Amino acid sequence: MTVTLVNPDGLPRPDVYRQLSIATGSKLMFLAGQVARDAQGRPVGEGDLAAQVEQAYLNIGTALAGVGGSFDDVADLTIYLVDWTPDKMPLLGEGVARAAAKLGVDPVKPITLLGVAALGEPDLLVEIEVTAVID
Repeated sequence: MTVTLVNPDGLPRPDVYRQLSIATGSKLMFLAGQVARDAQGRPVGEGDLAAQVEQAYLNIGTALAGVGGSFDDVADLTIYLVDWTPDKMPLLGEGVARAAAKLGVDPVKPITLLGVAALGEPDLLVEIEVTAVID
């Protein structure tokens, strides 16, 4: 494995993400923000945050596999959510859990969560970008 996840002593120990990743490897991958579009570019989960999160994570898995990587290689995720409020956390978690089950991965990584006013297209509720290290 090229990425080790850590919650250092002296920092909070959240259940849904890790504070830090230590990456060793020779190939960095910076994945553009993934959204709720299928392989043909069709919208998935219109108005359904959990479905859109799930599709974005599935797209991440597809991109990683396409370059010889896996979700284990992910060092960091940045999640952009439209009109974010804390009451949407269960829907975010549901989408992540469904994708993780389909991909057979542990989705707990260092994550930055940002609330935004809008994304590139009006039907999008979430966009997720990834940095990974692949040996």
